Amino acid sequence: MAEHGHERERAGRERGPHVRVAVIGSGFGGLGAAVRLRREGITDFVVLERAGSVGGTWRDNDYPGCACDVPSHLYSFSFAPNPDWPRAFSGQEHIRAYLEHVADVFRLRPHIRFDSEVTMMRWDGERLCWDIETSGGRLSADVVVSATGPLSDPKIPTEAELPGLGSFPGKVFHSARWDHGYDLRGKRVAMIGTGASAIQIVPAIQPEVDRLTLFQRTPPWVLPRVDRGISGVERWLHRQLPLTAQARRGLLWGIRELQVQAFTKRPEVLGVVERVAKRHLARVVDDPDLRARLTPDYRIGCKRILLSNTYYPALTRPNVDVVASGLAKVDGSTLVAADGSTAEVDAIVFGTGFHVTDMPIADRVVGADGRTLAEAWADGGMRSLRGASAAGFPNWMTIIGPNTGLGNSSMILMIESQLAYMADFVRQLDVLGGRVALDARPAAVAAWNERVQRRMERTIWNTGGCTSWYLDANGRNTTIWPGTTAEFRGATRRVELSEYEVLRVARPRTESEERSMKTDTVKVEAGA
Repeated sequence: MAEHGHERERAGRERGPHVRVAVIGSGFGGLGAAVRLRREGITDFVVLERAGSVGGTWRDNDYPGCACDVPSHLYSFSFAPNPDWPRAFSGQEHIRAYLEHVADVFRLRPHIRFDSEVTMMRWDGERLCWDIETSGGRLSADVVVSATGPLSDPKIPTEAELPGLGSFPGKVFHSARWDHGYDLRGKRVAMIGTGASAIQIVPAIQPEVDRLTLFQRTPPWVLPRVDRGISGVERWLHRQLPLTAQARRGLLWGIRELQVQAFTKRPEVLGVVERVAKRHLARVVDDPDLRARLTPDYRIGCKRILLSNTYYPALTRPNVDVVASGLAKVDGSTLVAADGSTAEVDAIVFGTGFHVTDMPIADRVVGADGRTLAEAWADGGMRSLRGASAAGFPNWMTIIGPNTGLGNSSMILMIESQLAYMADFVRQLDVLGGRVALDARPAAVAAWNERVQRRMERTIWNTGGCTSWYLDANGRNTTIWPGTTAEFRGATRRVELSEYEVLRVARPRTESEERSMKTDTVKVEAGA
């Protein structure tokens, strides 16, 4: 018996320290989860971050012109208001500074393990916990909260998808991995894509490059960006009277809640918005041929509506060419579009989006039946219970999971709703007592997703006549939430235990196991 006890202790050491909760990622979702855990009185947790600093997508996306298309006072935590936003729509540097501030104010840094990318995690059905391997070491956790986010892993064409890319002699990088050491001045640059990043990059680099060629597979709908600096008086007022900032946030939220009907139930109302966008295009672009190339052939709202006052003017400049076709192949330094157009370039910037419906983290999560999350989702696409729990993956939750995205409002609102659900999930584990886990019932997951997909049928995202990153490879919308943020808040206010199977450990832990886990927990809490 003593020999077996020593083996278990050695296995425990090899597994590394044990924590109550492991959070993956330190963007808005991860930091928000950490704050909520502390508010719940839980200090036995770690935040695993693959990079060397916090910020998530707002750390990685530091390309020229990067800014948010959601108003600043709505794009922040309700529990951490910022009265000093400098602009109505803040830039990347201000949002990243805000997240650094949150990490400091809520004393989260002792919990963060930087340079610790999760390489694999496996559910241990005997111990009812997750064994986690990271680039910085191993550990185990009762609960895993995955807050990697959908905009974290860039989608870059492969050699098979874009023949000749590997032999391109110039510089190649993605907008989310901007190479600040490469000087674009005087270079011939190709911008691939016309999404939210591209329409910010194009006007930022156009004045300094020799020639800019935009490869446009699909033109976006672009509305004017009603941006302005927030005056010192306004900021003073928000600091002295916090209720004024709350009222501002409430007004911004209410307007966007009212807009949801147009996206989900009455898409014909968006015709008014479409006319505004067309007037915006006609006012800026005089050339009828260019204007035709920039006019979408799908209904506004089907793809994300973009905001810019500088994108169209930049495209009219003499050193800019718009190729109304996607990039098909690379021949040396010559780029060839699907329509046969060519361009000689020195650098390629990919604004080709992210792995949203095929998140790489899903390949690294092995559930109760030995399958990865990616394998579990292979046949029907991403699906989970209330955007959080996947069947067969006990005590594992996502922040910004399947069908929690928004097409017109702030994702921070959705994140906070999921944080409330996470908090109640952990509370339910405490109420049940002992070594216990909750696994979403397949029937509950299926019922929830059937309801979501049924509501999705009438939405502009499914009926607008476009192909967007909201849809997976099978054309299923696994990304967007087809309702208001208030509805989602109500749906995630508490955990319904009837939707979960309660798992209990098959045997009690030995004294040596309990002693080993307690020792490891103390080390983690101390920041060892």
